[in-house]
Amino acid sequence: MKKIFFLAILASFSVIFLLSCGGDKNKSTEATTSETPATEGESAATTAEYDPHRGEGKFHDVVLSDKLDAPLAEKGEKIAGLKCESCHKLSDERLVGPGWKGVTTRHKPEWILNFITNTDAMIDKDPKAQAMLEICLVRMPNQSLSDDEAHAILEFMRKNDGVK
Repeated sequence: MKKIFFLAILASFSVIFLLSCGGDKNKSTEATTSETPATEGESAATTAEYDPHRGEGKFHDVVLSDKLDAPLAEKGEKIAGLKCESCHKLSDERLVGPGWKGVTTRHKPEWILNFITNTDAMIDKDPKAQAMLEICLVRMPNQSLSDDEAHAILEFMRKNDGVK
């Protein structure tokens, strides 16, 4: 009886895992940068004011040092290990969510910080985030990160992308 129960649970998890990020692996993860049309209940002015390079959130004009902040990157690595790496690989390979390799070259720091701290609003408005959702089929959960934790994760992403 225990063996059948264990196999049923194992089969359930296997099905969930296989379905969690389906789709064609050859599809491009690049999204168009054109703005999406206003949806019902959303005014054209709101859509026109949305900056797809910055995203939706409180971070504006983030200036990063050319040199890596190693202690902050180390802190970010620990946070990512707890909150991010169950869904994201550090390579360009997709797990549940997209891989992190090159993320700091594809997106501005404001976009990354706004996405990881204001996930739901970004997925609802941002064409790049919506394209990633279409590929992975799983919404990124809000991890309730503080601004300091988000900056630490961004610095770890920069380290992962080769910033010294």
